[in-house]
Amino acid sequence: MTRVNTPTPLPSPLGGERAVSVSAGGYQSFALTSSGALWSCGVGAYGRLGHGDQQNQVLAKQIEAFAGQRVVAVSAGDVHTLAITADGAVWSWGSGRTGKLGHGTDLSNQWEPKKVEALASKRVVAVSAGYCHSLALIADGVVFSWGEGESGCLGHGTKRNRSRPGKIEALEGQHVIAVSAGRSYSLAVTANGALWSWGDACFGSLGHNDHLNHLLPKKIDALAGHRVVAVSAGLHHNLALTADGTVWSCGGGYFGQLGHGDGQCHPQPKKVEALAGQRVVAVSAGSEHSLTVTANGAVFTWGGGMYGCLGHGDGIANALLPKKVESLEL
Repeated sequence: MTRVNTPTPLPSPLGGERAVSVSAGGYQSFALTSSGALWSCGVGAYGRLGHGDQQNQVLAKQIEAFAGQRVVAVSAGDVHTLAITADGAVWSWGSGRTGKLGHGTDLSNQWEPKKVEALASKRVVAVSAGYCHSLALIADGVVFSWGEGESGCLGHGTKRNRSRPGKIEALEGQHVIAVSAGRSYSLAVTANGALWSWGDACFGSLGHNDHLNHLLPKKIDALAGHRVVAVSAGLHHNLALTADGTVWSCGGGYFGQLGHGDGQCHPQPKKVEALAGQRVVAVSAGSEHSLTVTANGAVFTWGGGMYGCLGHGDGIANALLPKKVESLEL
């Protein structure tokens, strides 16, 4: 096994097709190509690669179960994965523990992608796989959730698990445009640019300036007056992108993953001042690190540097402030 400390092209050609999106989970990675084919590699335990077995894949392999289907989106959780096909159907596979696959059971692993029949009458436009729960966004702005409910991350006002998708009634009247599932909490962005959160408030990850779990969605008041357009939930921290290209972060900052130059936790969103002057267009929060892409195509990373995940050429050093990944410069 080789550790890669700087961005390196895949040795697998993905069938000669162009990759259009990617998703990285606990120990598995996925690439979606322009034709709608889905490829995976990594650890195969629980069937999370979708190939019908538990074999590890050191090179990307196409998921044959989607033959005849055009995949348009994929989201990898810790040990399960969600995908959307062009007809708006949701598919899931991997570990079925806590009911996070949405098939009505909390025991069975799913070795190959299986359609979530409870959403068959809905046109799903986005999905997010968390650690032990799942979110789906419908075309009309309604959000469904399922899986582990212990911390309230399902948003139904209880701590009960759900093995089938259930509509989050507390968001009735809100037109949601984006969702993100974290370790045991959830985030949603509404059409008016507001950010909502619910679930486990460990390290202040919900952004409400407290450490209280919230069983129902609650608007993050600290971002009032700012139009949020994208969000990403990590393990215990999250990133929010506003319409002016500014990045905000809150939650656990013990490895510097908030980008504020310290290792402190921040229980409400705070602007990442080190990115001032950069117009950011995309954000992604990992387990203990963060990434952004700017309008000119530059990638900045910060936080925990273990395993070389920051891409700066070493596998140990943490970065308390955003730093450009120089090896991706044209």
